[in-house]
Amino acid sequence: MLLDIDDDPQWHAAETEDEDAGETSNYGFGQECLDRLAIALGGNTVVPVASEVFPAFFSAPEWQKPHAALITLAQIAEGCSKVMIKNLDQVVSMVMNSFQHPHPRVRWAAINAIGQLSTDLGPDLQMKYHQLVLPALAGAMDDVQNPRVQAHAASAMLNFSENCMPDILTPYLDGVVSKLLVLLQNGKQMVKEGALTALASVADSSQEHFQKYYDAVMPYLKAILINANDKSNRMLRAKSMECISLVGMAVGKDKFRDDAKQVMDVLMSLQGSQMEADDPTTSYMLQAWARLCKCLRQDFLPYMSVVMPPLLQSAQLKPDVTITSADSDADIDEDDDGSIETITLGDKRIGIRTSVLEEKATACNMLCCYADELKEGFFPWIDQVATILVPLLKFYFHEEVRKAAVSAMPELLGSAKLAVEKDQSQGHNESYIKQLSDYIVPALVEALHKEPEVEICVSMLDSLTECIQVSGPLLDECQVRSIVEEIKQVITASSVRKQERAERIKAEDFDSEEGELLEEENELEEELFDRV
Repeated sequence: MLLDIDDDPQWHAAETEDEDAGETSNYGFGQECLDRLAIALGGNTVVPVASEVFPAFFSAPEWQKPHAALITLAQIAEGCSKVMIKNLDQVVSMVMNSFQHPHPRVRWAAINAIGQLSTDLGPDLQMKYHQLVLPALAGAMDDVQNPRVQAHAASAMLNFSENCMPDILTPYLDGVVSKLLVLLQNGKQMVKEGALTALASVADSSQEHFQKYYDAVMPYLKAILINANDKSNRMLRAKSMECISLVGMAVGKDKFRDDAKQVMDVLMSLQGSQMEADDPTTSYMLQAWARLCKCLRQDFLPYMSVVMPPLLQSAQLKPDVTITSADSDADIDEDDDGSIETITLGDKRIGIRTSVLEEKATACNMLCCYADELKEGFFPWIDQVATILVPLLKFYFHEEVRKAAVSAMPELLGSAKLAVEKDQSQGHNESYIKQLSDYIVPALVEALHKEPEVEICVSMLDSLTECIQVSGPLLDECQVRSIVEEIKQVITASSVRKQERAERIKAEDFDSEEGELLEEENELEEELFDRV
């Protein structure tokens, strides 16, 4: 099915909207099936079959066949990661040989595969093959005749560096950064976007080692932020925010200080402007503000009055849900960004706009970050934030939103306690901490009782521990009893789950992949007991 692809000229034109040019519905469906089958069946089943098919495809004269093999490698990597890691030599060799293929779409597919493998097989791949992969990606950035290949090489650099230790990356920084700067100056828009993303990731991964490149890089980043004003350049501007904020975090406040005010002024101007609903600037700016706060710490406080109103608004977003009859001919409208997911429940089809949920989760995470970084300085916003986040601890169907709300609870209590101790609490005393604790701790205990995900239960117990460390002396006997009773319930439920798994293991009622999953679940259960 992956052979059903044409060499469409629009693909070579390298306009973002033509990214899938030449691909057919068969091609897309084949990709989806490979991904699902690999996850469902696992590497022990899928890899031997793939190994039989690959040699003929990689050696075929038609470009579509090696292209299909490389796309397959990328699609099955997640489900087959444990088996593929054991055979890394063969896997990496197949991909790297294709970097020199005469057809640009095959070279693109090789870059795509190495990017996906860097995520799914990292950090093993990075540690063992950096001397092969990094020079190859840097070389692909020189392919000026094929800007889509250049852009994808920059994007794959992000995947590689995310799972890469600074000491591995540092020897290559001179070459990589200089190539990315060339792309920033001369590339097409999609190439510039890829270069910005790669620079951001390289800075984030190399941390203080990036200081050497700061003076060369920052003027270009600021120029893009200031000048990318057209509607067609919105994503470029958004990516420049991401890159500037990550570079600032990497090099630290002392190095970033001279440029910080100019960057903050531009962001404040954008914050006050009217942006369209589909403008990516909003989401990127939420995250950029939080990173700049981490970099500047208390120096960020003067900007909070500008940052907080839109952030609180995003944290209060309601899910955008559309419900139709399951047998209705009318499709749920999907926007160009493909951000609506549909599920069928009984006789109803439900469409949920995932972009709204992602923005809400991002905002909740940012609120937690500000409370953590600003400590007592966050006091003026505690009441508003607690009112928004505490109800999200339970009943909210988006896991990332629940996780963010859980993480924020001890930060809010800690901020309140420090503000009272340092006399920065606007006249409030210890009774305020008691009031806040009485609001947060029982809600956290109740949420723990209702939480279906073991991983989030672990986070809730961590959060509860930190909350008790702050407000333990202020808890009354009834509250202590409810905490103890709930922890007993957690232990009981966990013991039942462990017993059920032990019986399955004893009966050997599973295949090897399920056995590995059972081991992972047992490890998570042990972690839960540690928290208890």
